[in-house]
Amino acid sequence: MRVLKLIVPFLIVLGTNSYANVNITDLNHTVSAMAILDDKSKKIENSVSKISSKQKSIEVTDANSSGSNISSSIDEFEDEFEDANSSTALRFDPLEPYNRAMTKINDKMIIHILDPMVEGYNNVVPEGGRIAINMFFKNIQAPVRVANNLLQFKLKNATEETGRFVVNTIFGLCGFFDPAESDLKWEAHDEDFGQTLGYYGVSDAIPIVLPFLGPSNLRDLTGIVVDGYFDPLRSSKIGNANYKIAKNTLESTLYKGADMFNRASLHAGEYQIMKNDALDLYPFLQDSYSQHQKQKIKE
Repeated sequence: MRVLKLIVPFLIVLGTNSYANVNITDLNHTVSAMAILDDKSKKIENSVSKISSKQKSIEVTDANSSGSNISSSIDEFEDEFEDANSSTALRFDPLEPYNRAMTKINDKMIIHILDPMVEGYNNVVPEGGRIAINMFFKNIQAPVRVANNLLQFKLKNATEETGRFVVNTIFGLCGFFDPAESDLKWEAHDEDFGQTLGYYGVSDAIPIVLPFLGPSNLRDLTGIVVDGYFDPLRSSKIGNANYKIAKNTLESTLYKGADMFNRASLHAGEYQIMKNDALDLYPFLQDSYSQHQKQKIKE
């Protein structure tokens, strides 16, 4: 019994110490695990915050770029608007009363005479035939394009125009077909003396509306007169050179009238569309013509 009394307390103390050691070890493992988890959670939070900051910076960048694009678009629109206004407002137009009156006369002739005639013509002559006729007239007037390309020192274009005239006259049945472009890839290079003057810096100066022909200006009117000496369909000629198809003013009027009428048939309805878009017809047509000529001069 004495031995048991001595052993039992010893076993109890030993068991208690063992249990305490186990609990302390478990506690240490738990604390270590919690520390690891806490460290990982902090790393995750840092990663999330970095991603969030990157997203915000991307959004700000996109917003700035979008804003800059919108701003640049607005600036471009304002520049174009100012250019359009300045070109209209600063244009010297001493013939404006006449130009407005002639615009109204031309408008009436187009609506009541030309359009009905074009409609009837288009019903009789198919589009393919009208295109062939247009190419025929264009081929005949090749000397105008050759001369003005040479005057602008566009030698390659002048050479191609000369080649087009020869090929289309021989193999294209006098120009009714265009094998020079379809087979040889020689494109037309439309140039007139008005464009030549513009090429050398002559401004379009005073606007003028021509009967039947519509918007023009003093520079291009001069070009029409000069081109008449190169155009076989016009009776104007230099000296006694015999290169004209039109022998007098009447024949010239008939040939040029037929050419313009056939060309108008290929653009049926376009005038009415332009007219519907115009708040004031005269400056609208004049500005459209001016912009078109400037583009042709740049080319």
